[in-house]
Amino acid sequence: MRCVVTGGAGFIGSNLVDALVERGDRVIVVDNLSSGKRSNLEGALARGVALEERDVRDSEAIDELFASVRPECVFHLAAQMDVRYSVEHPGGDAASNVLGTISVLEAARRHGAGRVVNTSTGGGLYGDADRFPTPEDDAIRPMAPYGQSKHAAEGYCELYTRLHGLSTISLRYGNVYGPRQDVHGEAGVVAIFCGCLVDQRTPTVFGDGRQTRDWVDVSDVVRANLLAMDSEVTGPVNIGQGRETSVLDLIDALNEVSDGRMPEPKFAPERLGEAPRSCLDVRHAKRALGWEAEVRLQDGLRRILAGL
Repeated sequence: MRCVVTGGAGFIGSNLVDALVERGDRVIVVDNLSSGKRSNLEGALARGVALEERDVRDSEAIDELFASVRPECVFHLAAQMDVRYSVEHPGGDAASNVLGTISVLEAARRHGAGRVVNTSTGGGLYGDADRFPTPEDDAIRPMAPYGQSKHAAEGYCELYTRLHGLSTISLRYGNVYGPRQDVHGEAGVVAIFCGCLVDQRTPTVFGDGRQTRDWVDVSDVVRANLLAMDSEVTGPVNIGQGRETSVLDLIDALNEVSDGRMPEPKFAPERLGEAPRSCLDVRHAKRALGWEAEVRLQDGLRRILAGL
């Protein structure tokens, strides 16, 4: 199958590209390399994957590419993902996450794509939720422009399904972690804490550390994407462990699976736009896609540490 993966040089995208290559699919990666890395694709490029350095906000460039490739399936992962950036630059966040998504949907529609698998967010949409674990039909109350822009992107996916018959699904991820997440960057607390443990640097905990997240291994997320590609399910689907783990419990889990101990954390004020709790109800994913998370947090952490 001919597949386009936007954001395919990123952490999640490159893991997905590898899985598609293993399946025997023809893969074209679209990435502006602002946060993605060519090095994430070294193995895939050697096996025939094409990398197109284009920005999804450039609708003409995306349309031109889709006209040439005529993808059968599009995995849309390209996005602005930094919550803090979205609070400070809501317009820039919307340009990437809303206008970029429209650009991809319109190109997919115009050039005959059969399926669009859109990447969305769970905790970023539900905000301070009413129910835990939180199901897909809970109130959408994002606490930052990032969640609002992802909700708008989902809305456009559903609109294109209603208006044009384009088959779309939006996977609402928990907090994804795993290999290729930058341990020295700002991408995810699991990666950052792993780096602190290995380098014996003092980790910073924002707030009191009791805020919870639903961490899910990238291999489980990749499997969800493959199942979504092969299904006819439309609309939003939560993808997570369905389990709450606090930031302080994450530190304990890392200490448990490692040979050493992380330095005691320093505490800083909580950050604007971040929800106090996040835990996704994943029963719909099991019913609709036959998917559930398989990798325990401790096992996923061991795998990251073994690679550092």
